[in-house]
Amino acid sequence: MADMIEKRELLNELFDLYGAMLTEKQKNYFILYYQEDFSLAEIAEEEDISRNAVYDNLKRTENILTSMEEKLGFLKRIEVTRADLYKIASVLQEIQETEDYDQLDTIKTYIEEIADNI
Repeated sequence: MADMIEKRELLNELFDLYGAMLTEKQKNYFILYYQEDFSLAEIAEEEDISRNAVYDNLKRTENILTSMEEKLGFLKRIEVTRADLYKIASVLQEIQETEDYDQLDTIKTYIEEIADNI
């Protein structure tokens, strides 16, 4: 069950990044299934197509989204940047607690690394 939740979260993140590249039909089915929790049967009934056609469309859409991420890697870059920003926040918290301002050089280095990797 956790794997399904993780897959759903990943696909929604990919949709946020690459959804504009999909057709209107792909976007619509994706939103209904992954964001509004419609079943395949409910989508099929609403769109007046077969359940299998909805399934095939969703699988193609999933493949498109994962393929775009493999080629472009935007989500991976975001995750790396997010981790770096959490490191900076942690060091800032430590500076605030200890008033050890010598660590500001560490912050500067982290920020420069992030800037270099964008």
